[in-house]
Amino acid sequence: MKRSIITGTGKFIPHQVKKNSEFGIYVFYSDDQKRIETPSPVIADKFRQITGIEERRYAEPGLTASGMAAEAAKQAIADSGIDPETLDQIIVAHNYGDIDTGNIQSDTVPSLASRVKHQLGIRNPDCVAYDILFGCPGWLQGVIQADLYNKAGAATRSLIIGTETLSRVIDIHDRDSMIFADGAGACIIEFKETPESGSGILGAAAQSDCGPELGFIDFGPSYGPDSDEHHRYIKMKGRKVYEYAISKVPVAMKACMDKSGVAIDQLKKIFIHQANEKMDEVIIRNFYKLYDRQTIPDQVMPMSIQWLGNSSVATIPTLFDLVRKGELPDHELQPGDIIMFASVGAGMNINAVCYRY
Repeated sequence: MKRSIITGTGKFIPHQVKKNSEFGIYVFYSDDQKRIETPSPVIADKFRQITGIEERRYAEPGLTASGMAAEAAKQAIADSGIDPETLDQIIVAHNYGDIDTGNIQSDTVPSLASRVKHQLGIRNPDCVAYDILFGCPGWLQGVIQADLYNKAGAATRSLIIGTETLSRVIDIHDRDSMIFADGAGACIIEFKETPESGSGILGAAAQSDCGPELGFIDFGPSYGPDSDEHHRYIKMKGRKVYEYAISKVPVAMKACMDKSGVAIDQLKKIFIHQANEKMDEVIIRNFYKLYDRQTIPDQVMPMSIQWLGNSSVATIPTLFDLVRKGELPDHELQPGDIIMFASVGAGMNINAVCYRY
C-alpha cells in the first residue's frame, strides 16, 4: 500500500533571545486602554507561571518569514536526500507574510511559497508554489492537504513549511504579546509504498468554528492610549482561547485517533501546538479522559515553549525536528512509534494527524 511519509525535516530558530525580564520596561494597558497598575516585572513573572515561557526567539533585523522558510526548507531537502527539482508542490503556511524590520505592513504578493521556490533555485514549472492561511494550525493543514493530493494522484512529493515573524506584529502595551515568537519549520512528504505496518499518515481530522469564535484571535489597534489608531497588531482573547481549546481540541484528537484505527495505549508522543504550557497540559489530560484514562503517560508530550515561545505555524515542525534529531533531552522516536500532531488557532481552527513513525 501507499502512504504519505515524512522523509525529511528542518527548522530555523532565530538567534535573538528575548527574555521575560526584558518586558519589565514596558507599560501595559487593558483592552479599554486603562493602565494596568501591577508592576510590569510582576506581570512578566506571572506570565511565566501561566504559560511556562521563560524566553522566546525574535528574527534578526533584515530576516523575513520567507527567508527563514527557505533555510528550514534547505535542511528538510538535505535530510530527505531528494532533488528539489522533483518537488510537485511547495506549501507555505503563515499568517502575516513578510514584514520588514520596523514596518507593520504585511507583504504577501508574490506568495511566500513563490519566494521560497525562487530562493531554492527551483526552475521546474510543474512545482506549484502556494500559501495557506489557517491560523496556527496552518502547517499541519498543509500536511493534510499534501496527503490528500497524494491520494488523489495529483502529487507524490511535497515541501510543507510553517514560518512566522510575530515579533513584528505585537503590541508592546499588550501583556499577551509576551507569548509570541518567530521561527520556521519544514518537512518533505513523499507518497511511497509501505507495508501495512509501515510508516505514514494513518488519519486526520480538521474543524473550523467561525461563529462567536471568529474574534478570539484577530488584528486590532494598540492598547496604548497614545498609539496610532490606524496601526493594527495581533490580538488574542486569552481566556476565550483557553476555554475553547481545552474543550474542542481533545474531541478533534479523538476523532483523528478513531479514524486511524489506533488504540490510545499505542500512542507514544503528542506533538501539540506550543501556545501555552498549562493549556496544553489540560488539553492532553482531557484527551485521555475521553478514553477513561485518568493518568497521562510519562514523556508523552515534548515541549519547547519554555525557550522558543509560540511561533504559531512553526511550533510543531520545529518541535518535531528537534525530537527527530535528538536535540530535545529525554525524548526520542523509534521506528513504528505512533505519534499525533495537533493544533488550534485563529479561525478558530483545529486539526490533528495520526502518524506511524
